[in-house]
Amino acid sequence: MDSLKALIQKKEAIIGIIGLGYVGLPIAVDTASSGYHVIGFDVQSDKIKLILEGKNYIKDVNDKELDKCVKEEQLIATDDFSKLTSCDIILICVPTPLDRYFQPNIQYILKASEDILKYRKKPSLVVLESTTYPGTTEEVIKPILEKDGSKVGKDLFLAFSPERVDPGNKKYKTKNIPKVIGGCTKKCSEISSIFYNSVLTGGIYVVSNPRTAEMEKLLENTFRLVNIGLVNEMAVLADKMNINIWEVIEAAKTKPYGFMPFYPGPGLGGHCIPIDPYYLSWKAKEFHFQTTLIEAAGQTNQEMAEYVVKKIGLILNNNKKSYANSKIILMGVAYKKDIDDYRESPTLRIHQLLLELKAEIILIDPFIKNFKGLDNNIYKTTELKSSLLKKYDLVVIITDHTLFDQKEILDNANIIYDTRNLIKEKSDKVIKL
Repeated sequence: MDSLKALIQKKEAIIGIIGLGYVGLPIAVDTASSGYHVIGFDVQSDKIKLILEGKNYIKDVNDKELDKCVKEEQLIATDDFSKLTSCDIILICVPTPLDRYFQPNIQYILKASEDILKYRKKPSLVVLESTTYPGTTEEVIKPILEKDGSKVGKDLFLAFSPERVDPGNKKYKTKNIPKVIGGCTKKCSEISSIFYNSVLTGGIYVVSNPRTAEMEKLLENTFRLVNIGLVNEMAVLADKMNINIWEVIEAAKTKPYGFMPFYPGPGLGGHCIPIDPYYLSWKAKEFHFQTTLIEAAGQTNQEMAEYVVKKIGLILNNNKKSYANSKIILMGVAYKKDIDDYRESPTLRIHQLLLELKAEIILIDPFIKNFKGLDNNIYKTTELKSSLLKKYDLVVIITDHTLFDQKEILDNANIIYDTRNLIKEKSDKVIKL
């Protein structure tokens, strides 16, 4: 441990980061910028090529900072995992999706662990940052890494430290968000803390073990899932009662304690909130425990896309139109405003349902030129034009991008179904979620 600590203190440790997506690339750039030599590993050759050219593909990463790190050879990228042999510290930042049955798919964690076992140098620190179910670090990764006779806490240091990336957040980035760490032993937590303190500025919070840190991350995302599920259910009920849910929320916000505003929408997107709570629900079954509230909230959020499509049908019907003879504009492909990430976006489901109902659809998103639909076909987006708005029967606002001109939409669209409360001006042509 002392030798590894000395390498960190001198910033002579070589840092390996497995997975160069929305989590891995920002921490790779921050680590390289702080003075470490970083090797990024990924199986996608297009990402490797872009990084080696100093080209950024993630909005939250500073273009100039990435280019500087690459030019100064502080950051390199490769798909050759044998280069792990030179890494003193390895961060696992791989995807953790769900399978078709909403069960955890940890194949990428398993593959990363096997690669580390094969090429790892001793001593070294391994930290899992990918969100997963409580027990993954100790029950899955630890046994794999100890297959070569290594002992966690002696020549192998292992911890879980959850990523807290919030794409598009201009105030909080990877570098200044507090870092939670749960090591398998006190030494594991200590060495992890020393490393992250040398890179990040948000401070360190150490918990007693990895499963506590794993549960902490799931609590963060489940908290949002449940509260969004609640406000979505309230929105549907308010609509039936002819009450403006947005006005209700604004009024509730005036209470100075005991209330935190959450906002309804057409469904949840991103890689975290729609997915991570199901990791907890799956693990809970091992303990004969049913996460009723979590699953109910998840179902409510999943059903919002269908609700939006049904509402579109009612709006069209009131204007003597059917799905099949209607021209509809869907505004926004990204799952949240001002980003280019459309993973799990509710637009995908709404788009697919409307296609099946034979509606004529175009999509507009200033951040996304094309995307893969749920049918695996590639669809292109269109530029927003006043002439286009006038030609279509209905404009559905799914993402409240700042670049969407409210006045242009309001002046030129025939009917607007606003699921995000983008249009603030009152108008008979605007229908709210």
